[in-house]
Amino acid sequence: MNQVSHDQAGREQRRKQRRQVDFDAVVIDAITDQPFGRIGNLSASGMLLISPVAPHNEAIYQLRLPLPDIGSTAIHLDVGVQEQWHERAASGDQVWAGYRIIAISDADAALLHAWLERPG
Repeated sequence: MNQVSHDQAGREQRRKQRRQVDFDAVVIDAITDQPFGRIGNLSASGMLLISPVAPHNEAIYQLRLPLPDIGSTAIHLDVGVQEQWHERAASGDQVWAGYRIIAISDADAALLHAWLERPG
């Protein structure tokens, strides 16, 4: 059996294509229906979120992510994520955190992949 260490898995995740988000992408906590943070960048396997409050170490969250219009309507993806790391931003009033996507429907995964592959 081939086992991958946590550090190796993290490095592999970071090799995935990332796309900077150039729109105001407010992420919503699907459980509380409250703002959770803003997307900094996004890949098929994870994201960087910027928020005013630090997440709990390795906590799991259910989030709703906005993406700009791929077709004729704006879309929101529902994803389960797990916190991988976080640190206070230099300004001190924001926290940067990396999350790994651990649950996403096939339909939402296809939409995310299509968005990541779009030019621009």
